[in-house]
Parts: sequence; structure tokens; C-alpha cells
Amino acid sequence: MAKYSKNAQKTVAKAVRKMKKGTLKSGSGDTVTNRKQAIAIGISEAEKKGYKVPKQPAKKK
Repeated sequence: MAKYSKNAQKTVAKAVRKMKKGTLKSGSGDTVTNRKQAIAIGISEAEKKGYKVPKQPAKKK
């Protein structure tokens, strides 16, 4: 499995906790209720902060 840095893991965990609390917002301003979406937001924030996040695998056709 791909390795994420400790700081990246913490960022994703924060996003999931915010989602559970009901304060995580998506780009359009809607409240996030989907766990997968919360994880994606956390990974995106970690990438923006420059933490080590593996690249997504290429989609197969």
C-alpha cells in the first residue's frame, strides 16, 4: 500500500473529524456527509500543504 506522511495522515483525520462534527464544507459550500468525499478533501489539503501523498493510479479504459 502507498505511504502517506504522518502530517498527511493527520490532515485527512482532521477532515474526517470535521465531517463527523458537521462543519466540513465542500467547494460549493454544501456540508459534506460522505466519508469518501471527506477523505478526498483531506488528501487535497495535504497536497496543497506539500506533504508526501502518493499519486493516484491511472484509470484503466
